[in-house]
Amino acid sequence: MKPILSAMLSVSGLTLTDNEKYMLEESNPIGVTIFKRNISNWDQVAALTQSIKTVIGRDNVLIAVDQEGGCTSRFEPPLTDRIFVSQYSIGSLSLDECKRMAELQAQLISQDLLRAGVNLNYSPCLDIRYDITAPVLRNRCFSEDKHIVAECGKIMIETYKGNGIIPCMKHLPGHGRVVVDPHFLLPALNETVDELADDFYPFQQNATICPMGMTAHILIPNVDEKWPVTQSKKGIQQLIRDKIGYDGFLISDGIEMRALNGSLYENTKYALEAGCDAVCFCRGTETGMREVIDASHPLTDKAYERLERCFAVLRNTCQYTSTYSAQKYEELRTKIKQSTGDYDAVEVLNKENQTNVILTSKKKIITQEMKTFEPEFENCKC
Repeated sequence: MKPILSAMLSVSGLTLTDNEKYMLEESNPIGVTIFKRNISNWDQVAALTQSIKTVIGRDNVLIAVDQEGGCTSRFEPPLTDRIFVSQYSIGSLSLDECKRMAELQAQLISQDLLRAGVNLNYSPCLDIRYDITAPVLRNRCFSEDKHIVAECGKIMIETYKGNGIIPCMKHLPGHGRVVVDPHFLLPALNETVDELADDFYPFQQNATICPMGMTAHILIPNVDEKWPVTQSKKGIQQLIRDKIGYDGFLISDGIEMRALNGSLYENTKYALEAGCDAVCFCRGTETGMREVIDASHPLTDKAYERLERCFAVLRNTCQYTSTYSAQKYEELRTKIKQSTGDYDAVEVLNKENQTNVILTSKKKIITQEMKTFEPEFENCKC
């Protein structure tokens, strides 16, 4: 069997180019993440995901998407009839209602993903919301209450798994306290490990049931003064593996995000050396894909063992009634007050990369005492 590469790659458009086909077949990556640039209609996206699986040549190729709800959505009207609310909107309901809403949203999202040929969702987000939380994250957090975050997260994780969708909890070890957007700058959390205990809690409560987790691009100087968690051996081992107790498959957040200070090759190499089982590349350029492929290596035995637990989820089949779920979901959605102001930073960054707009060439570490950076964006309903 050909070794599986320790990378989730991405492609540029609605169909595969010849170079993309060659690189996917040659490298045999874990899979591919799709974005809005890859989605036009149901037939097209299903054809694209099938072609990716065919070119790579494995039955268990992972096709991933960010479909949390709210601003972090790849499948939206008019493609789908449903508007999925943000996690914070879910958490704003009464406890019983928010738990039911979390289950229904995961059910309905699963049905959309399966229709598109997607089998991995980078969801749920288990970061805790604070007064200082940056706009990029604020409405993606269920609540300020760690117990609600943990419980809603558990429900979504189990529901996705029951539908044959691999869930991925993020962002380990927790970055709800960030005041800047790591897509553009590196946040630093100056708290001690003990002071971050609440942030760890939702991940600890779901450590044994979630097969995949995503790292946070944050600097925690009290653990590692030099390297962000994604590239920190101390951060991954001491916080994620030991403190949180997570032994699932660990993938990096987007390796091209500007919180990381190196080239794509360097960022990939350092993340894998630090202990990430794989990296996630979102930019979709052929030159970028080549850099990530060259810097990656075949999965280690331990990483493959963890990935097998993800593959096991794919054997589950959906057993929910779509009409009933949609009806109940809409009833609960009418009780939610829509909020505005947050934005989908991944798509902002993707658009910027595609048009070759350089926001800044100088990397900075912004602490909580410094001014929050916010790129311009369109308000959207979350």
